[in-house]
Amino acid sequence: MSEVKEIKKKATRESYGEALTELAERYPDLVVLDADLAAATKTGIFKKAYPERFFDCGIAEENMMGVAAGLAASGKIPFASTFAMFAAGRAYEIVRNSIGYPHLNVKIGATHAGISVGEDGATHQCNEDIALMRTIPGMTVIVPCDDVEAKAAVEAAVQYQGPVYMRFGRLAVPVLNDPETYQFQWGKGVTLRDGDDLTIIATGLMVAEAVEAADALREQGISARVINIHTIKPLDQEIILKAAQETGKILTVEEHSIIGGLGSAVAECVSENCPVPVVRIGVNDEFGYSGPAVDLLKKFGLSSENIINTAKKMLNE
Repeated sequence: MSEVKEIKKKATRESYGEALTELAERYPDLVVLDADLAAATKTGIFKKAYPERFFDCGIAEENMMGVAAGLAASGKIPFASTFAMFAAGRAYEIVRNSIGYPHLNVKIGATHAGISVGEDGATHQCNEDIALMRTIPGMTVIVPCDDVEAKAAVEAAVQYQGPVYMRFGRLAVPVLNDPETYQFQWGKGVTLRDGDDLTIIATGLMVAEAVEAADALREQGISARVINIHTIKPLDQEIILKAAQETGKILTVEEHSIIGGLGSAVAECVSENCPVPVVRIGVNDEFGYSGPAVDLLKKFGLSSENIINTAKKMLNE
């Protein structure tokens, strides 16, 4: 990652819609499905450019997953798109049995994940989707941190043979990566900051908060390593265990329940191979509620300030 003088912000859901459209000419078998949310998921960009390859399945997410399975079985590369709450939640059984079980080449583009959905409230703030998708055998789970990584992840998903769940956000986030140099590596974490005192492992929109926290900690004499885990499954155990051995303490940060997500995956890896203290920052076994996204993130401790305070507490203990 190179230094960027002027940090711009962009929602990864926008990156998703743009990436599909940019890739369509190179991948003629790529088709897009949506469940009456094309304006919100940004697949409307693809629909405008390639109307004959776009299928609006209406407010029937389970049926959309079944259609996607059929298209995949026919040789197409379908991207089934809707909010995370509906993709992973409402349609879970179809995803499990019709996509996961036969290991079909379906890509699920889940937008509007996590607390940052904001005013839509608890019913739409899906903080359980990573946990649900992780449990499906053979399902790959990707949570990109910014525009550059999101677009690269979509192309990687096109090239990969098998089911993929991709999690995108509603809220605009800083673009950390340089599009000229960034390379997406399947199942490989990325070290964004070096450090020896502890390691902060983050995913999705919390990566930018982790980097901000690490930079602030460095000014206070604390050396924090920052690792971006964009692929939750398969997990990069090598980079995690190296960090555990070299820094001795790990702090995970995610816009997801602390149950079953990144924190759980890291804790499982560390406890089985190199036991060190692991502290998880995420949503603490509770539902969200309606409010401005930025305010909610702070309220739930999903901020650089809370990362800084938690890191200091870990070191003091």
